[in-house]
Amino acid sequence: MTDRITRRGLVKGGTMLAGAAAGFGTFYGPWKHNRAYAQEGKPIKIGLTCDASGMYGASGRDELRGITMCIDEFNANGGVLGRKIEWITADTETNPATASRVAERFITREDCSILIGAIHSGVANAITQVAEKYGTIYLNSNSSAPTEAGENCSRIKFVWDGNGTNFTMSSVKAAVERVGKKWLLLTNDYVWGHETSDATRKLVEEAGGEIIDELLIPQNTRDFTSYLLKIQQISPEVVAPAVGGDDGKILRAQVAELGLDKQAAWVQSQQDWPDVWSAPDSIVGIFGTNWYHKLKLPGVDDFVKRWQARADADAIPVPGNVSYCGYTAMRETLRAIERAGSTNNIAIIKELEQLKIPAADRMQDYDAWMNPDTHHLQQTIYLARRNPNPVDDTDLYEIISASKPEDVIDPEEGKLCKLAPYEQIPTVDG
Repeated sequence: MTDRITRRGLVKGGTMLAGAAAGFGTFYGPWKHNRAYAQEGKPIKIGLTCDASGMYGASGRDELRGITMCIDEFNANGGVLGRKIEWITADTETNPATASRVAERFITREDCSILIGAIHSGVANAITQVAEKYGTIYLNSNSSAPTEAGENCSRIKFVWDGNGTNFTMSSVKAAVERVGKKWLLLTNDYVWGHETSDATRKLVEEAGGEIIDELLIPQNTRDFTSYLLKIQQISPEVVAPAVGGDDGKILRAQVAELGLDKQAAWVQSQQDWPDVWSAPDSIVGIFGTNWYHKLKLPGVDDFVKRWQARADADAIPVPGNVSYCGYTAMRETLRAIERAGSTNNIAIIKELEQLKIPAADRMQDYDAWMNPDTHHLQQTIYLARRNPNPVDDTDLYEIISASKPEDVIDPEEGKLCKLAPYEQIPTVDG
């Protein structure tokens, strides 16, 4: 943090956007297939476990765009190992039970050898349990509960987004020192919310601050009046919300409407671009992200142009962190298949475990690498706030700091993660 900081698939029974070779189109029914057969041999088949409805529906649809963009680009260049890539998607509904059923069908009936996609951490954990049973590689592209690379880690799963601890570590110490010592936690009452608030509590106390209260927010809350009145009465110096998706978007709008962002500093773990884009006037406080389309870094402008060239009419005008994570998770896995020269799951896993991505290729400030002991990608973490001087309608963020991966490593995940030996993983070959 810099000195500039100061105190102050488908909708169920309906439609869903899905990718095709020429772009996105509307389709109907519970399953969407995209076939791109190779001249020789069967295609590599991938299951896209993305939300299209529920609390994270907007982010799930944006994640889908990034993943299918990557697949389209590989297919345009001949696929992988001379084989085209075929994908299937269905709405996981931001619901762990639905996600389990989708994952089970993708593996046992649709013959998918890789699964990718999740925003909600409960959904990601549910998919992990199904994939682990069959040895199917699962790419958790966007959910960020610390347990995903901690006690819920798996030899078959790779986590591609920063987690709540990474984002919190980039901001809390400086905020305690420069903003205030009396903190209040607002916590979405599910796994990601609890784990992010727990990480915040620990870091605040280590930095000499105090948690004076914590308010639990049920999922799908739409009226935050009672909670915001309590905040006014308690009068903390800093409010740290761990409230995501549609809940977070509505919370921020009501905070801005009541002017509470002027009565206390708001320090948030992370904000997803689809939620921010739909309510830009509600951006409050400082928050974390792992990517922004205005970063002055190699490859960023070209990526934005390619994304815009194929985006459907309903897409957000520019890619954000969610579609970026979906794209890069898919890209690195397909590259790993090429390096392994095989679609054998253990061969791919071993390639991903030694993954190193130069900053220029990653479109971030610092090199990234996969932690082989937790399967969590270590990467640059940015802090941002509302941009007071935007250059266009999409320039909503001001990036105020960039933390090196080694400075924000979650210290707990390595202690809690226990990966099964390779010989215990069922063999899968796509």
